[in-house]
Amino acid sequence: MYYADDVVEEVRSRNDIVDVVSGYVKLQKKGSSYFGLCPFHHEKSPSFSVSPNKQMYYCFGCGAGGNVITFLMEYENYTFPEALKVLADRAGIELPKQEMSKEARAQADLKMTLLEINKLAANYFHYQLKQPQGRAGYEYLSKRCLSDDTIRHFGLGYSNKTSNDLYRYLKGKGYGDSILKESGLFTISERGTWDKFWNRVMFPIMDTNNRVIGFGGRVMGEGEPKYLNSPETKLFDKSRNLYGLNFARSTREKYFLICEGYMDVIAMHQAGFTNAVASLGTAFTTQHASLLKRYTSQVVLTYDSDDAGVKAALRAIPILKEVGISCKVLNMKPYKDPDEFIKNLGADAFRKRIDEAKNSFLFEIDILKRGYDLEDPEQKTNFHTAVAKKLLEFPDALERDNYIQAVSREQFINYQDLKQLVSRTAARLGPAWAETRQTAGYRGYTDSGGPSLAAVGAGERGAREETLYEQRGSLAAGGRTRGPGQRKREKDDGAKQSQRLLLTWLIEDPRLFDKIQGIITPDDFKDELYHTVAQMVFDGHAAGNLSPAGILNHFINDETQYKEAAALFNASLKDSLGSEEQKKAFSETVIKVRKNSLDEASRTAADIGQLQEIIKAQSALKTLHISFD
Repeated sequence: MYYADDVVEEVRSRNDIVDVVSGYVKLQKKGSSYFGLCPFHHEKSPSFSVSPNKQMYYCFGCGAGGNVITFLMEYENYTFPEALKVLADRAGIELPKQEMSKEARAQADLKMTLLEINKLAANYFHYQLKQPQGRAGYEYLSKRCLSDDTIRHFGLGYSNKTSNDLYRYLKGKGYGDSILKESGLFTISERGTWDKFWNRVMFPIMDTNNRVIGFGGRVMGEGEPKYLNSPETKLFDKSRNLYGLNFARSTREKYFLICEGYMDVIAMHQAGFTNAVASLGTAFTTQHASLLKRYTSQVVLTYDSDDAGVKAALRAIPILKEVGISCKVLNMKPYKDPDEFIKNLGADAFRKRIDEAKNSFLFEIDILKRGYDLEDPEQKTNFHTAVAKKLLEFPDALERDNYIQAVSREQFINYQDLKQLVSRTAARLGPAWAETRQTAGYRGYTDSGGPSLAAVGAGERGAREETLYEQRGSLAAGGRTRGPGQRKREKDDGAKQSQRLLLTWLIEDPRLFDKIQGIITPDDFKDELYHTVAQMVFDGHAAGNLSPAGILNHFINDETQYKEAAALFNASLKDSLGSEEQKKAFSETVIKVRKNSLDEASRTAADIGQLQEIIKAQSALKTLHISFD
C-alpha cells in the first residue's frame, strides 16, 4: 500500500513520540531527552533515548533507532501500512483510500489466492488424519505422545498415499494449474501432475499472523527424504521464518528456546515451554536471528546432543551474537533431543536444565578442548594458548577479565597465569588481530594452522574467515603489513567517516550551516546514502523546517540504509563546539570532506579548464579558515 509523503508526515507529526513510546517503555527525563531501558535488547542501565526535539528514538547500546512509525513497526512487528493505520487512528486522521497499480494489485491477488490454497490444503490434511486412510499418521503422532489438543493446536495432518489426491481436491475447488504450480504443493509437467507431499505427516508452517505459508512433511515408513519442506514461493522463504514463532511471540518468558525440528517444538509447547521455535530444514541464518531480535534478546539453544547438534550450535552462536542476542546452550545428555528428554525426565527436569544452561562462550571453550589431549604437556600448552587467543574476542577489558576468571574456574587454569598469557598473546599478535578476528566472525584456529573444532560453524562466514586466514601472518607480526587495497579501503573509510561526522554536527546544531556557507554543498558528500541525506538536510534547513524524523521516512523500506541514517541523526556529540579543540576538529572535518570531494572531481574532470578550476579550489583549501566569532 502506497501513501503520499505528505500523508505519512502528517501522521508522524501528529503523534508525539514521547507519548507513544511511554506506553511501552518507562521514561525518565534527563536534560532535553528522555531515557529508559531499551525494549529491543536486554540491559540493566538505561541507554534508550527519546528526543522530543528530533521526534526520534535511539539506543546507544544496540543501535536501534528511528521515528514513531518505525518504533511501532519494530515493537509490534507491524508492517509499515499497519503501523501507519494505528497511528492515524490514534491521531484521528482518516487515511485516504489508495488505488494499487495494476502490477501491485496482481501481486496482492496472487498472494491472497496462495494463502487460500494453503489454508484449504491444511484443512484437507488435518481432516485426512482422522480418516481410515490417515491411520498411519495418527498412530505415529500418538506414539510420539501428542494429545488431540496438541494435534489440533498445531493443525497437524496427513497426506494420503495417492500421488495426486490433493491436486484433484483443489481442482474441484476451481483452481487452475498455473496457480496451483505457484503454491509449491504440486509438480506439474508434460509427464503429468502429482502432489509433492504424499504418505507423510503434515506440519503446516505459519507466519506470525497465523496464516499458513508452507508445509513440512515427515514420511511414514521408509522413504527419502525423511523430512520434506515446501519449496520457496511468493509466501514462503525458509531462511526468514521460524516454526512455532506464531505461538512463541506471545510468550511471557524473557527468552526463546531454539531447537532443531518440528517435533521438538511441538513436544516443548505441549510440556508448557511455549517459547520454543525451530528453523525450517535449513541452517540457522542471520535473517532468523534478526527475526528473533524483534521479540527477545536472550535465547537458549536446545539442539541435539550429537555431533551434528554441536556443529549447529557452533554455527548459531556467532550469528546470534552478531545481532546482539545473548546465548546459552542446554545440556541434553544422556538424551538426544528435547522431545526424548521430556518424555523420560519430565518438564520440571527440563526447566532445571534450562536454568543450568551454559554460557555460549564457555560452551565453545569446552568444544575447543575436545581437539586436544590434555595428558600431553605440549597439547595442553597449545590448548591454553588457543583459549588465550579466543579470549581476545572481547575488546572491553572488564568483560574480557570477567571471562578470564570464568574460564580459569571452568578449566582449572590459574587465573593470574591465564591473564598473563592473554596479555602476552595480545602483544605478540598485535592489536589488529583481535579486531579483525571479531569482525570476520573468527572462531579459532589450532596452532597447526587448520580450523579448530570451534571453527566448524563457518557457514555463511566462510569467505570472510578465509580472508582472515590469509591475513593471519601479517597480523601476527603486529598488523603492520598493508597492501595497496587495504590502504585504499582505509582512505575510503576515512572519507566516509568525515562525511558522517560533518552530517551529524549539522543535524545536531543547525547554526553551523552559517560556518560552511560557500564551502560545503550536498554534492561534497560522495557516499550515496550521505549525499541523499545531506540534500534533504540542506533543503530542510533552507526551508526552515529541518525534520530528522521526517527525513527518516524515506528509508523505511531499506533496512540497511534506515539503520545507518538513524545512527546519523542520533549520534551523541560529547562536547559542544565551545572548546577550541572541538572548533579545530570541526574545521578539519570540513576541510577533509571538501578535499575528498575535490580529489574525486579531479579524477573525473571533463576538460583542462575544469581541472584548472579544481586545482585552484584545492590550493584555496590550504588557507581556508572557518571563523566561530
